[in-house]
Amino acid sequence: MSISKTIQLIKGEASFWANNVKLVRPKLEWADEYFAVSVSESMLEKVRNYIRNQEKHHKKVSFTEEYNQFISKYKFHG
Repeated sequence: MSISKTIQLIKGEASFWANNVKLVRPKLEWADEYFAVSVSESMLEKVRNYIRNQEKHHKKVSFTEEYNQFISKYKFHG
């Protein structure tokens, strides 16, 4: 399955569920854009820990700052 199809399904299911249980107001609407990267299996535990601590982490470094650092570090310039 392509990454774009996977993202479409995840966004669709997540918004369907969130809107059915009235998780947020107004209704959850996803942006059209997305960013996807892969990680090697050897890094899975590090990624899991990052996800577990993401809220705490983003109190120190904003998502935008981290995103820009990532783009710069790996030279993903549009």
